[in-house]
Amino acid sequence: IFINIFGGIIRCDIIAEGIIAAAEETKITLPIVVRLQGTNREQASQILSASRLKIITVEDLDKAAQKVVELAY
Repeated sequence: IFINIFGGIIRCDIIAEGIIAAAEETKITLPIVVRLQGTNREQASQILSASRLKIITVEDLDKAAQKVVELAY
């Protein structure tokens, strides 16, 4: 799963918490690649890393897309 969000209106840390809540609620087992840009991006990355879920954070859009393709095979 690839999530790419530019958090211009809402803070990235809130988005990260929502991603974690959704992943836990659905008990998803697929890896999730997340690229967040915007306010509190660093905090969001820390929140996602601390979740212990299969969530991979990538800052660069091209590298994030490459990671998704790599994980698909």
